[in-house]
Amino acid sequence: MIQKNTEYIFLIIFTLLLVAGLTYILRKSLDFFIKRNSKKLHADPTNFIFLKNSISFVVYSIGLIWVFQKIPYFNSLGTALFASAGVLAAAIGFASQKAIANIIGGLFILMFRPFRVGDTIQISNGHKGVVEEITIRHTIIKDFEFRRVVVPNSIMSEDIIVNSSITDKKIRKFVDIGIAYDADLDKAEEIIRNEILQHPYYIDARTNGEKKNGIDPVQIKVVSLGDFAVTLRAFVWTKDFDDSQNLTWDVLRSIKKAFDKNHIEIPFPHRTVMFKNKMPIQNDKE
Repeated sequence: MIQKNTEYIFLIIFTLLLVAGLTYILRKSLDFFIKRNSKKLHADPTNFIFLKNSISFVVYSIGLIWVFQKIPYFNSLGTALFASAGVLAAAIGFASQKAIANIIGGLFILMFRPFRVGDTIQISNGHKGVVEEITIRHTIIKDFEFRRVVVPNSIMSEDIIVNSSITDKKIRKFVDIGIAYDADLDKAEEIIRNEILQHPYYIDARTNGEKKNGIDPVQIKVVSLGDFAVTLRAFVWTKDFDDSQNLTWDVLRSIKKAFDKNHIEIPFPHRTVMFKNKMPIQNDKE
């Protein structure tokens, strides 16, 4: 009996090591295949990455079935569990509702593709970044601080998603700048336009007809007359989200320096505080 139990223990350990090693080799092989061939074949790597992340589940399931078949105790336990499959299925189904929902959500993402690996997306809670992986349970988003945001697939399949990469990566960015009411409006627009046109990330998205009609390459509109500033909005085209962010940060700096040279004020809120005069305190003298 002791010898048999020892053999079963070694069988379990051997199976675990074999499954772990096989999983590691398969994942590394698929990862190498994806990186090497997805660009050559012009194939979407999302499907391959989902398959790679499903390998562990499949291989470990096969290993578990193997152990159940080879060890009599587990085999009889499996038979007993099968006999009470109705109750067991209800218990497992109730306990794993969220896990199953995440798996189904991952399959829906794979089928309908609201986003793919490599897309720049923003979800409703404000997290924004690049889709790095879609696993069988969750989606991993790498944000712009290089942190990983892990979101369950059930949430991703139901959430409102802003995809900046689907169909066309080109983006029209709004650059808003406030100037003082007594500032030269035409001069301010000229400075903003020139600074944007000089930036290497700016692209001219005008059609041939718009160019022939003399439409400005950078349109600038007055979008609000606020309490203390006139807000100008420049409409700027860039090739993707990353370029739009970098362009915005760069031109805000260059516009500020150009405004200073041309004595155009960027105002800030002013508050006037009024104090009421108090009546002087009179001391009665005897």
